[in-house]
Amino acid sequence: MNLQDIENFISQYSPIQQALAATTFTWLVTAAGASFVFFFKTMKRQFFDGMLGFTGGVMIAASYWSLLAPAIEITPTSNPGVPVWLPAAVGFLAGALFLYALDKYLPHLHINFETSESEGVKTDWNKTILLVLAITLHNIPEGLAVGVAFGAVAHGVEGANLGAAIALAIGIGLQNFPEGIAVAMPLRRSGISRLKSFWFGQLSAIVEPVAGVIGAMAVIYAMPVLPYALAFAAGAMIYVVIEEVVPETQRDRFTDSSTIGFILGFIVMMVLDVALG
Repeated sequence: MNLQDIENFISQYSPIQQALAATTFTWLVTAAGASFVFFFKTMKRQFFDGMLGFTGGVMIAASYWSLLAPAIEITPTSNPGVPVWLPAAVGFLAGALFLYALDKYLPHLHINFETSESEGVKTDWNKTILLVLAITLHNIPEGLAVGVAFGAVAHGVEGANLGAAIALAIGIGLQNFPEGIAVAMPLRRSGISRLKSFWFGQLSAIVEPVAGVIGAMAVIYAMPVLPYALAFAAGAMIYVVIEEVVPETQRDRFTDSSTIGFILGFIVMMVLDVALG
């Protein structure tokens, strides 16, 4: 089965069903990563930082190739008379501010940080919940991005196609695999059972199908919103990378590993988007 056969099969379903299926796939990949706790209790920090770097590289590449560039390209069609840069700029800023607000008010704990360094509103929630909420913050913009990409295809505008949406879903899925490990493994190492560590690891991505369906519905029923929504998802993802992913990879001596992982992640996502989109 080639790419055209896959696209023909997927096109039989509505964009909302496509978005739901794609984000369910990314959620299941997170669960596959979390399942590592059934086989290992610890993981070398160098490998761990490299995986986080890979995650950041995929998110940065997806933000441009799959979201910002299409947002600019489709603006003349979706918003005639509006400066081509305006929806991308406004949406990008709105996405970053949205994550900024969540970051300030939602209690969470970054993966390599101590409990005393938790962010958001102060709470007595335990470390497990705070870790899960941190990765959930990552997954909200990822789910939105995939949903908006599939919703964009419904309008048939130039710059939005099924291959690009599939590429984005695959790329997000690939970087979700290390995210599942990143949540579940520290929980297992702290003494939590394998089953509970897996449960919380996969639970961090359950928000993606919800965000995906919301993103798809928003752009399907409001064509002018499309470029803003694409840029919104990009701004949210860039905020996550700079505010959370990068700092988490710089707290040990394996910064070279995280940098190489970042480069590889960027290349993989770029190749996927160009080859399939």
